Amino acid sequence: MSFRTPTPATAGLPRLIAGGLLRYGLILALIAVFAVFSAATPTFLTLANLQSILVNNFTLLVIVSIAMTFAVASGGIDLSVGTAMDFASFAFVSLVLTGKPVAIAALAGLAAGALVGAFNAFLISGIGVSPFLATLGTLFIGRSVQQLLTNGGNPVYLPPNGVPDAFRFLGHGAIAGFPTPLAIAIVVIAAAAVVFARTRFGRVILSIGIQPGVVRYSGIAAPAHVAVTFILVGMIAAIAGLILTATVTTYIPSSGNAFLLNAIGATFIGTTLSPLGRPNVGGTVLGALLLGIVANGLLLTDLNFYWQQVGTGTLIFAVLALSFINRKAAGSV
Repeated sequence: MSFRTPTPATAGLPRLIAGGLLRYGLILALIAVFAVFSAATPTFLTLANLQSILVNNFTLLVIVSIAMTFAVASGGIDLSVGTAMDFASFAFVSLVLTGKPVAIAALAGLAAGALVGAFNAFLISGIGVSPFLATLGTLFIGRSVQQLLTNGGNPVYLPPNGVPDAFRFLGHGAIAGFPTPLAIAIVVIAAAAVVFARTRFGRVILSIGIQPGVVRYSGIAAPAHVAVTFILVGMIAAIAGLILTATVTTYIPSSGNAFLLNAIGATFIGTTLSPLGRPNVGGTVLGALLLGIVANGLLLTDLNFYWQQVGTGTLIFAVLALSFINRKAAGSV
């Protein structure tokens, strides 16, 4: 029996297939999930439901995920993005309740998010605590502070007849035909893409995440860049907190933590769009869209809430596992 020696073309075919799956696996997963839910429930493809996916399932998640992308790109992680959302929401509602202009209240909310990021920056860049432990501590501290500020976790409501028009516009208005929350999300996505692709700061952050030793020996002030990154993460998460508050006209303590795990999932799913497994804005956006579609589709199928969480977790695991297998195969073929 003779064995045929693979020609260069046939030998390179497995590598080509593996590379294609690695590069486009996330897009294929999006198409597959979209097709499954389209067949499973007739209401999935309606215009009203597609709009609901973008506004209710995608907008807030993608903003928080963009914040997480900055943290992961710098070689760390931020477990306190929900805390930044909550502090921004509390500051926003509190000032609106006292009659302050919505613009001033919004700026205070952004400052509150930046304060959370600055605290993380002090722990990470100033003291040298690892990002995981620093932001985990901030998460616990933030949860306790919110309990103290609200007498044990009571929501803070805005009276229905006392909501300013500018406040209502932020949550339910429209800009150039787009719902205001979605328009803001698009601006955040575009700004983040420009930072990573066109600015020295973005390139340095990515370099710190990939080769921190090289950056350190090149004379770049890596701790300062990391500090700025975590302050920026807090501010971006605060934007999501402001939108959430304007949408439900209520501050609910620790509600921002509901976005934490999905934001981590969207960010790491997004790394599969990069051949080198790096965080990137485009991948994060598709990852958030994928999770938003799954959340909406599972809800339409009337699955129990806990089964929805199982489905989401299984999807995240499957996409990441497939990426790892394909990346390993592409490197060994």
